[in-house]
Amino acid sequence: MDRRTLLAGMAGLPLLGTNSALAQEFPARDLLGVIQWGAGGATDLTVRAVTPHVEAALGQKIVLQNRTGGTGAIGLTYVHGQPSDAYTLLFGAENPLLYRVLNISRLDYTDFYPVCLLARSVPVIVANKDKPWNSLKDLVADVRANPGRIRMAGTGPGGQAHVVSTMIASTGPFRHISVPFDGEGPGLTAIQGGHADWMAAGSGAVAEHVRAGRLKALAVFNDAPLASLPGVAPATADFPELGRLMPWGSFYGVWVKRDAPEAARNKLVQAFRTGAANPQFQQLMANNGNVIMNISGAEADAFLARWQSVTAWILQEAGAARTSPAELNIPRPS
Repeated sequence: MDRRTLLAGMAGLPLLGTNSALAQEFPARDLLGVIQWGAGGATDLTVRAVTPHVEAALGQKIVLQNRTGGTGAIGLTYVHGQPSDAYTLLFGAENPLLYRVLNISRLDYTDFYPVCLLARSVPVIVANKDKPWNSLKDLVADVRANPGRIRMAGTGPGGQAHVVSTMIASTGPFRHISVPFDGEGPGLTAIQGGHADWMAAGSGAVAEHVRAGRLKALAVFNDAPLASLPGVAPATADFPELGRLMPWGSFYGVWVKRDAPEAARNKLVQAFRTGAANPQFQQLMANNGNVIMNISGAEADAFLARWQSVTAWILQEAGAARTSPAELNIPRPS
């Protein structure tokens, strides 16, 4: 071995040791968790329920911050602009999978690594408790009789309410006013205050409101009832043709930048896997009609790709897509 080769090898030793030490130390300080949506929505409630259990497994605090706006794009863009050190987490839902189709952002979840898809929910169509509707059929009939007058609370293009209303519109005319809010929580509050009339929101966000009589549940957007909302009919009871689109719904998870260090990603995966397996968290999800997922990495990426394919092409067929999924190399669902 010549002198230059020996020196080069020796120079690399401290660097390797430093990287190894950094990997072992992660996380050495508090983390920031950015929630795409406002307080009180299904994503916010799910995140705040699991975080204490994750902190216990991780050994550090996760400081939660709601960064709302732009159908969740404000929060996603902020996290993408932070260092790739895994100290900034993105807590989000399904919306980024439709950003490119709806021309909201060039970023989506392909730019992030799925640390954990925590749970998925079934959308529930709820209304102000004083409205005369008692079923989805009643709501649709009123919208068709009064086109452009009934107000739907939503979270913007690509949000759950937007997609559900697009699916309903596949059964016939369904022209309403869309009132945007920075998350399901503010939207549900607006309905209770009479500032909007109805909304499709995650079962986890609406369950307590419905049980307390603050909101009226018209239907679960599913092909079967939910045990957490007894007596509420599935949407297919009134519109059987919607069955071809189900099951469908929101999901909630945590991401870091795709190029974050693998060792740090692995520690986060393990901590969130432990948190999502906590019996207290699992019982809360069940009570709210949510289904535990607790998947990460390649398995989560496969789920996301399938969801994007199905939903993007639904929007395309309904004329709601701004850019064809084909142009974005999003395959048609098989």
